[in-house]
Amino acid sequence: MPCGMTRATLRSMTHIPPPAEELRLLDAELWRLDARRAQLLARRAWLVASLQSARPVLPPLPPAAPRPEASAPRVQNVLLLLGGVLLTIAAIAFTLVSWGHLGIAGRALVLGTVTLAVLAAPVPLLRRGLRSTAESVAGLGLALTVLDAYALHGAALTDTDGTGYAAVAAAVLAALWTAYGRGLGALRLPLPAGLVAAQLPLVLWAVAAGADPYGVATAMLVTAGLDAVLAFGTRTGAVRVTVTAGAYGLGGWGVLAAGWLSWTATGPGAAARAAALLTFAAVIALVAAARLPEPAVAKGTALAGGLLLVAAGGGPLRVFLSAGWAVPGHLAFGVALLAAVRADRLPEPVRQGLLRTSAAVQALALLWAVPLAVVTLLGPLGRVEHPWSGEVSDARAAVTAHTPWPPYAGQALLVLVAVAVVLAALAVRRHQPWRPQARTGALLLTWAACLALPAVLGLPYTVALLTAGAVTVAAAFLPTPWLALATSLHFAFLSLATRSATLTVLSALTVLGATAARWPRLTPVAGPAALGYATALACATGAAADWQPPHTALLVLCVPVVAALAAARLGASPATLPVEAAGTTAAVLALGLAVTDPPMLATVLAGCGVIAAGTAARPERREAGYAAAVLFLLATWVRLAAWDVTTPEAYTLPVAVSALLVGAWRRHRDPLTGSWTAYGPGLAVALLPSLAAAWSDAEWTRPLLLGAAALLVTLLGARHRLRAPLVLGGSVLVLDALHELAPYLVQVADALPRWVPPALAGVLLLAVGATYERRIRDVRHVREVLERMN
Repeated sequence: MPCGMTRATLRSMTHIPPPAEELRLLDAELWRLDARRAQLLARRAWLVASLQSARPVLPPLPPAAPRPEASAPRVQNVLLLLGGVLLTIAAIAFTLVSWGHLGIAGRALVLGTVTLAVLAAPVPLLRRGLRSTAESVAGLGLALTVLDAYALHGAALTDTDGTGYAAVAAAVLAALWTAYGRGLGALRLPLPAGLVAAQLPLVLWAVAAGADPYGVATAMLVTAGLDAVLAFGTRTGAVRVTVTAGAYGLGGWGVLAAGWLSWTATGPGAAARAAALLTFAAVIALVAAARLPEPAVAKGTALAGGLLLVAAGGGPLRVFLSAGWAVPGHLAFGVALLAAVRADRLPEPVRQGLLRTSAAVQALALLWAVPLAVVTLLGPLGRVEHPWSGEVSDARAAVTAHTPWPPYAGQALLVLVAVAVVLAALAVRRHQPWRPQARTGALLLTWAACLALPAVLGLPYTVALLTAGAVTVAAAFLPTPWLALATSLHFAFLSLATRSATLTVLSALTVLGATAARWPRLTPVAGPAALGYATALACATGAAADWQPPHTALLVLCVPVVAALAAARLGASPATLPVEAAGTTAAVLALGLAVTDPPMLATVLAGCGVIAAGTAARPERREAGYAAAVLFLLATWVRLAAWDVTTPEAYTLPVAVSALLVGAWRRHRDPLTGSWTAYGPGLAVALLPSLAAAWSDAEWTRPLLLGAAALLVTLLGARHRLRAPLVLGGSVLVLDALHELAPYLVQVADALPRWVPPALAGVLLLAVGATYERRIRDVRHVREVLERMN
């Protein structure tokens, strides 16, 4: 900007009008836009109406042709299939019905001519590109060869064995169909058909030769093995699917037969032959799993092969060994598979499948050993019904109070130990994702085996107690505190057989819990456990001393005291809440024990109130003060009831005084607190029950004292201008006065003339009407003022 240009010059160069003029221009422009928009909308409506009236009427369109529901190739295949089936049925009918009317030459001529003609027909059909028709005709030819074989046996070979002839015929047909399929490579049906026929010769030959079930199962497994070889040696889809289905089908039947023979074997020879069959099937499965490309299928096949190996090894043991050793024998072979898993030459899917086999066998063995663990751990619970019933003979009798002892307990214990050793060996291997689970499983099984050992061996009862105590001490310092808690419960219930054992064990568990609670990691579990066992020890001590339950309650009440002191020392620790919960539970138990003796119940309630009051001294537990007040109140009431006190003021005045003192303290701290909040509850408790008693009291003492108290409360409310004392005191004073003057009021009502009540009602209605009219007048006046303002 030039230095000589002034501000006045710049102001004169701008063309911005004043705000009032600019607003007028904007309004005018908006009005013109609205008018133009209305004009355009009217024109548009006229044009739309003109176009709609001039639109020509179009003729209706013809209905669309229905779409075909099936494609031409599909229709073709269905027709060819139906034609082949019908021709096959006709050939069967001819062979079965009309065959006997022809001689030998005629039969041979008809069958040979028709079969050769049908088998040769696909050649020209393939040259012309009619592949589907050639497939149908070839299928008919294959069916005719089966009929030829049947007719040959019925006409010329009637003296031969039917099963043996079927085996030979199946082999011949399989060879012929395979050669026919390879000769006509464009056809897909003959090769799978030949492979289907090839599934029968060995099995039928074994049946024809009179083979026993072992021979038939062998034929099935050999055929399945050949199918597996063919499956890996061919890439044709239909052929591979056929031989794979044959391998799984015949292999499955062979495995079932071998498994049944192994299960029902009664001698060493039969068991060994069945084991050989299972081993052969396992080899087929494992070799196939090593060559399968799909990992999931390979793992499943390897799993099946591993199970077959375990069954093959454990079957003879069931015959050679006594009853109960079958499961440990199978477990031994399942564990032995882990050595094969560590072989580096095996493919990874096979190793994973064998590992899963070993895990499955161990899981099944553990499931078989579960009854021993359940009886050992839960059997002592039956002692709760009849504690201290006397000395027990041994450890087994201590855990079988109401449960039968499981059979083969020794073998079950061996299973627990064996699986625990395996898991421990796996847990020490590094860089394994399942290492923590293996460590936990080994620890759990070792724990169960240690607790079951005295009962299995029939050791003395004292040895069982010592074993349970040692396991409890050992488990208390393991990374799993819940295991120590479960062991301690078993230990405690096991000690219920005798009085001395119960007192000794509960004392030991209390000391152990208190000692373990000194470690911060164990405090949330060990602290409440110690308090719980201390409570049980108090109850057991009272029972041993022949105390009545109310007197035992005083001994139990010591536990909440200890819990409150411990919680105050713990502060904000995670163990504070569990410790307080254990102490509260003990206090509730003490109240339940003392409920039949009112004086003792009052004492226990007062003791609980003292504990709650001490807890309320902590800043984070101020709410416990309400519980303390309630407990003290209940203690007072129970004591008064025990003294046969029926005066209601004896129950209400302590509560009222306490409530008024609390209200006065709260109002002193917060002057904005209302009188209803501060003094309303206390005054209501003090006055209302006495008023109810005064209305039913024929004497004059209570109404007089109640009236004096209500008058004093009313005067105090008026003096300090407080609503709660004024309203409550005045209401009680009026009602108390009405109660005292009621007889005189009745006499006055009888003396009044009958026109007085209607007159009083009329005066009341006039007063209400006048008030209503005055309010309407005020409303009209306000409305007039508002109208004048507008």
